[in-house]
Amino acid sequence: MKGNINSSKHSTLPLKGERGGGLRLVIKIGSNVLTRPDGKLDVTRMSALVDQVAWLRQQGHEVILVSSGAVACGRRELKVDHALDTVEQRQLFSALGQVKLVGLYYDLFREFHIHVGQVLTMKENFQSGEQFENQRACMRVMLENGVLPIVNENDTVCVTELMFTDNDELSGLIAQMMEADMLILLSNIDGIFTGHPDNPQSQLIHSVAPGTDLSAYIQSEKSAFGRGGMHSKYTTASKVQAAGIRVIIANGERENILINLAERPETTPHTEFIPKQ
Repeated sequence: MKGNINSSKHSTLPLKGERGGGLRLVIKIGSNVLTRPDGKLDVTRMSALVDQVAWLRQQGHEVILVSSGAVACGRRELKVDHALDTVEQRQLFSALGQVKLVGLYYDLFREFHIHVGQVLTMKENFQSGEQFENQRACMRVMLENGVLPIVNENDTVCVTELMFTDNDELSGLIAQMMEADMLILLSNIDGIFTGHPDNPQSQLIHSVAPGTDLSAYIQSEKSAFGRGGMHSKYTTASKVQAAGIRVIIANGERENILINLAERPETTPHTEFIPKQ
């Protein structure tokens, strides 16, 4: 196996970013974090994560959110009494759900006097050219003016070959586009294990050096409410690590996970992909 797997604890959030102030963080919140077992949006957890993002902003960090949950929101808003194919369901429920999801974020962040802006994007926007530059310029001016971007795929028009693999891929592309200091992928498990997470013999891999091949440890299961899974997170983390950006995979269901990653990383379970220096 190439590279190095380190089970020792380590510091996760350095105090300063390359821009001299706080860090520029891209935080992806997965469907399984925001969704309850019955498929409804978990507003309590969403509110707790907003509180933590507000705390990060107070520490001087810039934050870009890539948030799942729109389809889950839309599915609970409307009961359809006739059959819809997969594409129709995705278009209908995402169109309904985006309004509700961003409205909830707006209300929650408003308590902290934080302005939010929605960015709906497509895969073609990440190809070199005018659309790439326009999207990056839009997000830069938002950050420069204290606005927190909330990014999601434009599910109403992105279908089949136009779709991102999932929001893990999208968050990785956003992190590279915006030259982030760190990408944090919040899932419903603590990180990558040496076996199945439910197996008591499995150990959490804490630190992954550049060039490390973890494919033998990656489970193939998809997430319950999203399109991703640990294979997707590993693929995204490896690509973003290779681009020189630090990546964290952690459990968004843990209380105060973002604050603990910043203040108590040595006792907070997670997997960290360390970029090449």
